[in-house]
Amino acid sequence: MSTNPQFLTMALNPQASTLTHRLEVLHDKLLETVPSVDRIACALYDADEDMLKTFINSTRAGRAMVGYEYKLSDSHALSAMAASGEFRVLDNIEQALLSNTGHTNWLREQGYRSSFTVPIYDGGSLTGFVFFDSMRADAFTTQVQRDLVLYTNLISMAIASELSAVRLVLDATRIARELTEVRDFETGSHLERMARYSRVVAHAVAPSRGMNDEFVESVYLFSALHDIGKIGIPDHVLLKPGKLDPAERVIMETHVDIGVGIIDRIIGTGKRQRLPDSTILRNIVHCHHEYLDGSGYPRQLKGDEVPLEARIVTVADIFDALTAIRPYKHVWTPEQALEELDRMAEGGKLDRDCVRAVHDHLAQLLLIRDSYQDDTAIASPREE
Repeated sequence: MSTNPQFLTMALNPQASTLTHRLEVLHDKLLETVPSVDRIACALYDADEDMLKTFINSTRAGRAMVGYEYKLSDSHALSAMAASGEFRVLDNIEQALLSNTGHTNWLREQGYRSSFTVPIYDGGSLTGFVFFDSMRADAFTTQVQRDLVLYTNLISMAIASELSAVRLVLDATRIARELTEVRDFETGSHLERMARYSRVVAHAVAPSRGMNDEFVESVYLFSALHDIGKIGIPDHVLLKPGKLDPAERVIMETHVDIGVGIIDRIIGTGKRQRLPDSTILRNIVHCHHEYLDGSGYPRQLKGDEVPLEARIVTVADIFDALTAIRPYKHVWTPEQALEELDRMAEGGKLDRDCVRAVHDHLAQLLLIRDSYQDDTAIASPREE
């Protein structure tokens, strides 16, 4: 198998497109020499939750698997592969996989007959797995395996590059908060809850909105930066225990534009941009206080003008603001929070599907809340 520099540049260039599109480009190239590979997919590993979750895929035969999660520890085979770094070849899926997991049943339903699975790592830590599937039995010969290992390395490099860029942004914003000496700006628990609430809601609404797992993961990664602009708000406004007066509210609302400015300085713009597909990040920062009826700020967007990622984060943020401890308000019960979200959705402010996701997955959200509690009674700053 041969690869040319132009192909490698397009496959790995983070500014070229989304990871999903780059995987499709890799698949196109692979099919020239190994036409029997009908599907390439990558699942990411969340070590905190011990969870494998579908991420990106290029599926040419069969129905793509999306929105699926599975505990790594529940799979002896995958756990062993993660620990050893070894590959797995299944020449006959029907005979080799006898379990009734969602993934195994899905493989059978699609008609895949053989597979090749490779664990991928970043800095010695498990990133996830790359799966190659074929409608043919015995498709993954020794020569094919050697070719696919090269492609796996390209996929791993592309994912590592993107995640490294995300981590760079997250670290830079953390440092920015520390340099401004804004104490008790946002607890780590609040940011973790926000990210995981947003991911639950995104996971629920993505299929009906035509969004893929890469979108869900981006919302999860970027939602914690929604209020980054508050590092530029004076403490006497940000931490005021009582109601803001009109002048203070004007100051508070500037945190949105401040946040966009911070993000642009960190990741750059145009050709100097250092983060792949930053649209979702900018939309979250710029639009998370917009309401669908036009009553939000700073641009009074209406309806479809408010991007889905911002709608998701807005609902997650309100749910956390109501149910988490704040120095200036009492804690709402989950039932009270749901009633308030319903009221806002019925009033045309919030996305009904996002609110419905909170209802449908309340037990999951409460588990997140209980797992990531604030250490003190002084949690995140006021939500305005």
